[in-house]
Amino acid sequence: MELVIGVAVGLVILVILVVLHELGHAIIARRNGVVVEEFGIGFPPMAWSRKLKSGLLFSINWLPVGGFVKLQGEHDAASNKGDYGSVSFWKKTKILFAGVFINWIVAAVLLTVLAFIGLPKILPNQFEIASDTTTIVKSVEIGSITPNLPASKSGLMPGDKILRFADQEVPSVQALIDLTTLHRGQNVNVIYSRSGVESSVEVQLRDDETGSIFGAGLDQSSLTKSTWSAPIVGIVTTGQFTWATLQGLGGVVGNLFSGLLMQLSPSESVRTQASNNLGKVGESVAGPVGILGTIFPKAEQAGATQLIFLTAIISLTLAVMNILPIPALDGGRWFTTLIFRLMRRPLTKDTEEKIQATGFILLMGLVLLVTIGDVAKLF
Repeated sequence: MELVIGVAVGLVILVILVVLHELGHAIIARRNGVVVEEFGIGFPPMAWSRKLKSGLLFSINWLPVGGFVKLQGEHDAASNKGDYGSVSFWKKTKILFAGVFINWIVAAVLLTVLAFIGLPKILPNQFEIASDTTTIVKSVEIGSITPNLPASKSGLMPGDKILRFADQEVPSVQALIDLTTLHRGQNVNVIYSRSGVESSVEVQLRDDETGSIFGAGLDQSSLTKSTWSAPIVGIVTTGQFTWATLQGLGGVVGNLFSGLLMQLSPSESVRTQASNNLGKVGESVAGPVGILGTIFPKAEQAGATQLIFLTAIISLTLAVMNILPIPALDGGRWFTTLIFRLMRRPLTKDTEEKIQATGFILLMGLVLLVTIGDVAKLF
């Protein structure tokens, strides 16, 4: 049931973020003289539609995986009044990147809200104004469980917060590690919190010098709270996460291409390294199935702070992805237009369709590979 609720919440949030992105395109297009023919929530087949007084067709569609906006004369070569293609390059730039701007602003607003109520500290150099920052260190939490080891046998689960261990307070991960070492081989009482409810359990620790004594991966997060500086913290932190996201994407692309090229090598050791590089790509990338099936349910269970934080990061990721010069994405369409402008060559409808179609096929191929990886992780 928790998985179903998490997936439903995640789907609603993803649709809202994509719809806001498309709304940005629609608003700026209309303000710059381009006719917006249709604004749709979800993708066809159409479930319901209504023609507004402005002439815009508003539709709700059966596939709840985002949204779209349809502009009159979307090709660069279109030249009739009200066509997207008939406006200046600067106006096209504003229209294409309006969705990116909206997603970035949504992320900044959400991170500003979190700066007031408690912003997770993720980056080692995450921005804060010391004179207006209170740091809250959260309880030590179980991040993962190793099967058939003490934590697993006692019934402890990922997400459980360890409050006391062997009648001792647990202020940090290192303190818990020290306690497990001190009580190696003993039967200890563990008091923990699960979904806000405190419980206790007896755990028989292992007495093994070479293996895990407790059998659990441990996490401990901290939150920072601000008052007057929250908007500054929200905006600067959004900038930091933007840069971190770009670096992460660069690492993924680097591992992908180096892995594919190294697979062609006659050397077995090189091919092994290539497999490792491709494995890193699979571990670091999550698609819609991974986000909805694993990430959102965990965030939803963790509480409002984690859910808001995840929503902000996904909105920011949508912004960053759409500035990349990949055909079929906003940045790709802009980059294609720019190249043809620089070459002083007309971008015909056929040429533009071929470029965008090729990019779309490659993009869908990548989504398919990531989705296969997500399904494998789930099962």
